[in-house]
Amino acid sequence: MKTTQINPYLNFNGKCREAMQFYKSCLGGELTMQRVAESPMSATKTSQDSNHILHSTLVSDRIVLMGSDMIGNNLQSGNSISLCMVCFSDEEINKVFSMLAEGGNVKTPLHQTFWGATHGELTDRYGFNWVFNFSKN
Repeated sequence: MKTTQINPYLNFNGKCREAMQFYKSCLGGELTMQRVAESPMSATKTSQDSNHILHSTLVSDRIVLMGSDMIGNNLQSGNSISLCMVCFSDEEINKVFSMLAEGGNVKTPLHQTFWGATHGELTDRYGFNWVFNFSKN
């Protein structure tokens, strides 16, 4: 049976590849990375941005650590970590997203993505950033 997970999602200012490779050397596991240039987003980004990491995941037996360079230019201490909720049903992602959005700020409404998932982002009423993802696969 699949269970819902909440994983840390670290945002870097162009240092995602370096940092995630460092974490892999410390923690072990399998590291996957996707550059902006390898995604449909490449058409709307500068050549400098194309080498940035769109999404990375370090997975081992007990660890899931995710990271990206894609927070924008306003990266500062405090907004560089999000909680990523990996959901396992449409009902769950819609319910929890709506509940956490109450009194908060929806940054990206739930929508279908080019990677085949339902995805959304919000800041809750206490100022914490949340990323939601549900993939039917």
